[in-house]
Amino acid sequence: MPTIIDDVEERKSILAAIIDSSEDAIISKNLNSVITSWNKAAERMFGYTEEEAVGKHIFLIIPKELQSEEEMIINNLRHGKRIEHYQTIRMTKNGKLLDISLTISPIKNSTGKIVGASKIARDITKQKEDERTIKKYMLQLEIINSIGKTIAAKLDVNSILKSVVISATKLSGAQFGAFFYNKFDSKGNSRVLYAFDGLPNDLYKSSAINVKEDIFSNPETINISINNQSEKISLFPFDIILQKDLIRSYLCVPAISKDGDIVGKLFFAHYSADKFQEEHVKLVEAIASLATIALENGKLYEEVQALNSRKDEFIGFASHELKTPLTTIIGYLQLSKTDPQNVMNFIPKIEKQVDRLRVLIADLLDISKIHAGELTLNYREVSLQSIISETLEVLRNESHTIIKDLPEKNIFVTVDNDKIIQVLINVLGNAIKYSEAGSKILIAAKKENDIIEIKVSDHGIGISPLELPKIFNQFYRVNKTNLKIPGLGIGLYISKEIIEIHGGKITVESEAGKGSVFTITFPESPEN
Repeated sequence: MPTIIDDVEERKSILAAIIDSSEDAIISKNLNSVITSWNKAAERMFGYTEEEAVGKHIFLIIPKELQSEEEMIINNLRHGKRIEHYQTIRMTKNGKLLDISLTISPIKNSTGKIVGASKIARDITKQKEDERTIKKYMLQLEIINSIGKTIAAKLDVNSILKSVVISATKLSGAQFGAFFYNKFDSKGNSRVLYAFDGLPNDLYKSSAINVKEDIFSNPETINISINNQSEKISLFPFDIILQKDLIRSYLCVPAISKDGDIVGKLFFAHYSADKFQEEHVKLVEAIASLATIALENGKLYEEVQALNSRKDEFIGFASHELKTPLTTIIGYLQLSKTDPQNVMNFIPKIEKQVDRLRVLIADLLDISKIHAGELTLNYREVSLQSIISETLEVLRNESHTIIKDLPEKNIFVTVDNDKIIQVLINVLGNAIKYSEAGSKILIAAKKENDIIEIKVSDHGIGISPLELPKIFNQFYRVNKTNLKIPGLGIGLYISKEIIEIHGGKITVESEAGKGSVFTITFPESPEN
């Protein structure tokens, strides 16, 4: 039968085994803060062996700036208070700081007197790092969201550029930031806009900003760190002296549109190496994406403004175009009252102005129907030759020589006769208006593989490459300020819509000063 002594010794052995196998550091100390026991987990956690730790003051593992905590802990212990899950920082043998959760219990002797403390220390460094990482990312998301709201509320490109570069420079920790944006005006001309942040006057001097031609060619993010003092970064796309000898970190992030075009680039510099980490790159890339959306919104806003401006111009043109024939008709009617003998001479002139009004009103009605999606076609079978003949009859042209190149055999098509004539009147009418009197205009037609092709060629003033893509836009008129040519800028737009509803297309080839060739194609019948 085991003795009481044997039983106590066995329990002590079991307790010691439990303590040594614990994953948590278990340390005991007296009320003078001297370490009295040190388990295996404490050795693994703090790096000190039991021989190195026992007999030493607990300050061995407490950072100097936190040593005042020990007085608070001892005071609590003297009053018999247990401390649970107290989070603090402790230091390993090699100086590494650990986040620790402490549970401290008073140790009593056989008489019940408090003589020391037992500490269970759990390493929560990974947990705290995760918490800090989550908190950091949450803060970054809040900042990005705030930046997104700020730049989304702006419609002016310069304001967007400035807001973006300031925010991105701050988030990346760069000492210098720049945002370059490739802007195209209404004529298709490219112009680079830019904004800077973090440029003290004593660090740079700037002449004219000459942007390198290939600035928008590379779609990749570039993150470079230079440790060799003899190396220099020469990747800046502009002529600025920014103490480049001192730059050790360089970051370049493109702003890419939804179509895959590089619309801008963000550039950052720092005088320390390895400044821009992966998290900085991702942050700036997120801001670049937001900036792209904001810039596209700004572009759309400018286009809407331009459209409204053209609409205002259109209303002015329309009022003038409608008023002119009405004024002429009223004039002839008044002359008819005072000079009844010449009434028959006035009637053809009045009819001409009425026809002009009819065409204008029809165009305006077509615009309204196109916008409402209600432009319908009345298909019927008709000879292509008769369509062209009727067009020329309506135009009644006497100032130009119109040459026809038509198939000898009649070609029958199923189309809206009146609408196709309207298209040809618009195209031929433009050829007449924009070419010199007496010059030749060719209208050619043919059928190939059930597709009808009509070409109208002139030797007129032609269209510049910048204006060519826009001539089918609503309200757009070729800029010929020296030519007082009437028109609302809607004829070709309506023509394009009519031909596309027929399942065809209308295109143009032109060269300024050498004339234009309009090509109209559509299927022989709606089924084709």
